[in-house]
Amino acid sequence: MGLLRRFFGNFEKPQGTMGRVVVAMMNRGHVGIAAWGLSHLDLRGDEHVLDCGCGGGANLAKFLQMLPTGDVTGLDYSTVSVEKAREVNRAAIEVGRCTVMQGNVLELPFGDGQFDVVTAFETIYFWQEIAHCFTEMHRVLKSGGVFMITNETSGKTGAHEKWQKLVDNMSVYTGEELEPLLMGAGFARVEIDEDLKADRLNVRAYKA
Repeated sequence: MGLLRRFFGNFEKPQGTMGRVVVAMMNRGHVGIAAWGLSHLDLRGDEHVLDCGCGGGANLAKFLQMLPTGDVTGLDYSTVSVEKAREVNRAAIEVGRCTVMQGNVLELPFGDGQFDVVTAFETIYFWQEIAHCFTEMHRVLKSGGVFMITNETSGKTGAHEKWQKLVDNMSVYTGEELEPLLMGAGFARVEIDEDLKADRLNVRAYKA
């Protein structure tokens, strides 16, 4: 059980050899939930996008396909994740269309109103002081921008409980729990989509 908990502990912050395995697994295993989440965005193609908790960079690569004249920034606090994301997106980084940085969502290293879209795929489970994190998302968004959360659990079916037993420091939220936190962070409007059959959640918070 100790080895198993160590393995699943890398879901929060991938580290070392085991962390590299987890990041590679996430890049492959999260394709479906990422595609579902991205289907909720209506993009022009020239947006500036920030993906928080970018993991191994698979979603950055997908965004680059969707943004022919835009650019993408990835942020993660795991060195292993940052290394993998840079490897996956090396060509886009070399031409200046992608940046991958190490950092913390509690204090985003960006100026106010810098991004059109901020996303968080399968990551807010581990955000400490989540209300403050949401104020940071709001701060770096442009007026009219959107912060999108996509989770592979709705928080309503009970299926997530087995993961919480295996993964330390994991908090699962329903859309109804997230909405007041987002409104309290300054967002003007929140939209919630959930698929209880597939047990997944998408929340979009819009800045006025």
